[in-house]
Amino acid sequence: MRFDQELIAAMVAPHSRVLDIGCGDGSLIGHLSREKNCDAQGLELDMKAVTQSVAHGLPVMHGDADVVLADYPDGTFDYVVLQRTLQAVDCPRDVLRHMLRIGRLALVSFPNFGHWRLRWHLLRTGRMPMTSVWPTPWYETPNIHPCTIYDFFALCEEDGYEVCQWMVVNGNRQSRLAGCSPHLANLFGEQGLFLLRRKSGQK
Repeated sequence: MRFDQELIAAMVAPHSRVLDIGCGDGSLIGHLSREKNCDAQGLELDMKAVTQSVAHGLPVMHGDADVVLADYPDGTFDYVVLQRTLQAVDCPRDVLRHMLRIGRLALVSFPNFGHWRLRWHLLRTGRMPMTSVWPTPWYETPNIHPCTIYDFFALCEEDGYEVCQWMVVNGNRQSRLAGCSPHLANLFGEQGLFLLRRKSGQK
């Protein structure tokens, strides 16, 4: 698994019901099923990835998160995971709302467009940056809603989500310095990882 997936897995309690949105090759749900005895399933838009996952015996369904999440009953899962997919869905706010409707907790990771290298590249060249986290040119990228860590904190506050835990991932390590404050995270964090739940009394 990728390092950020290892961090996500560590935050999931054993024997939990888990839905992984944008699960790719199913590495995370496979690990959760084997190592933590979770009832884990995946949702993936890429049909090739779905076929590969199913061929390896993983319960992955083909579907678009913008469409199919509305069909799940309330409280179906303990955790709903959205890994590196928030910026690629059509309606991120609606997807988050459904995640915390059908799940008790949500785990969300996304690339941070506020990182200093991206800012410097835009300032220096005037062109959209390409990095290991943002690897495709602007005319081919699926990332239609890039956001910053600041943006995500603000959205959680606006929509009444409690940030239970958050951390910053830079490559294959967790950044302790950037995780000290949202300001440092927004400037020096390549990726944000958040554990969310609805605030008490919120419907």
